Amino acid sequence: MGKSSIAEYLHISEELLHVIIILIAAWLLTRLSRRLIRLFREYMSAHTDSAEEGRRIETLVRVFRYSSGIVIWLVAVMLALSQLGVSIAPILGAAGVMGIAVGLGAQSLLKDYFSGIFLLLENQIRQGDAVEICGKVGDVEDITLRYVCLRDVNGNVHYVPNGQITTVTNKSREYAYALIDVGVAYREDLDEVYRVLQQVGVELRADAQIGPKILKDIEIQGVQELADSAVIVRCRFKTVALEQWQVRRAFLGKIKRAFDAQGIEIPYPHLTVYAGQDKRGNAPAFRADIMDGRSA
Repeated sequence: MGKSSIAEYLHISEELLHVIIILIAAWLLTRLSRRLIRLFREYMSAHTDSAEEGRRIETLVRVFRYSSGIVIWLVAVMLALSQLGVSIAPILGAAGVMGIAVGLGAQSLLKDYFSGIFLLLENQIRQGDAVEICGKVGDVEDITLRYVCLRDVNGNVHYVPNGQITTVTNKSREYAYALIDVGVAYREDLDEVYRVLQQVGVELRADAQIGPKILKDIEIQGVQELADSAVIVRCRFKTVALEQWQVRRAFLGKIKRAFDAQGIEIPYPHLTVYAGQDKRGNAPAFRADIMDGRSA
């Protein structure tokens, strides 16, 4: 059967039949593009050993799926209008003029899209990364050409427009450092403190659960600060990306138990209270009820 015969059978005009065919073809192309993109993702994931590359592929797949759908349906609508006798040339001309007007009035929106393209091309951010953007810290839940969606440790969701992003701090690229400051009392022997820190670091790396997340032995950098009530000793572990916080918490727990066993003091702020003297140079004794926080 020819197109005219089908149109007569369906009691519709041949132009309307063309529009229906175009829309069906667009729907089929959309389904086909999604399937091809899915096959591409499966193929690339099968040939990628790195979790970071896997996150990058997933991010690009989401953008490709979104962009391909827009392009296919935009072309389909243009073809459908031409079949209905609507001239596309004036529409394209008007769209060009409107595009200039919109571009002048929506520069921030265009800036968001261009910035999003470069964020993806330069591989600065991927879905699942832990990043700091515009003063917001969290895990990247979604990336579009318009914005980056972050969820912080409290569960709050932040939408950061790409055009506002000037600096990206990615905390999950290749590896990380668990930076730890430990305070000990001034009277403690630093050599003994270093020995205990080194021993706990070895034990932590031998741990079945935490050990695989540590890439190198503990690095004791030495005294970081002479604080008011403590000597601050800094050390760090090189860890798998995104595992630095768990390694830090596990190390601090072991350090507390090791210091207790060795009698090494972890100090707290001390305060010396001076009651003053009377005119004859005598210092009155503190009242017990005042020291206990009770009023007379």
